[in-house]
Amino acid sequence: MLLVRVSQKLEYACRAAVCLAKQYDGSTVVKLEDIAQREDISPSFLVQILNELKRSDIVASKRGKAGGYVLARPPAKISLREVVQAVEPGLLATPPNSSGSSGPAVSNVWHDLSKSISERLGTITLEAMASETGAPMYFI
Repeated sequence: MLLVRVSQKLEYACRAAVCLAKQYDGSTVVKLEDIAQREDISPSFLVQILNELKRSDIVASKRGKAGGYVLARPPAKISLREVVQAVEPGLLATPPNSSGSSGPAVSNVWHDLSKSISERLGTITLEAMASETGAPMYFI
């Protein structure tokens, strides 16, 4: 079994995005403290992650006493690949070509796997992840 190592930062970004997807109605903002508490994430780390998601137009923020965060688009229009690209862009980078006589064969496998993972992540939406119909398992 192939194990993909996901950083804590990416894990938290996904959890925060899914939390916002569960609350999404297009206008209601969710306070940073509420997301942090629901998802058991340090508020100081969470604000950094949400700022990265904001720079990638995945979330929007509202300042002030009634401020907070909301998804910038409906959860059905945001893919898991976008979240990965926002916080861990190197994870989807094309692997370098291998050298040596077997290099091209090895490179082809890594490139195909990288492409497959990227494509699969593009098919998983925040809406699907936030769905209340149980905890679906995603196979890549």
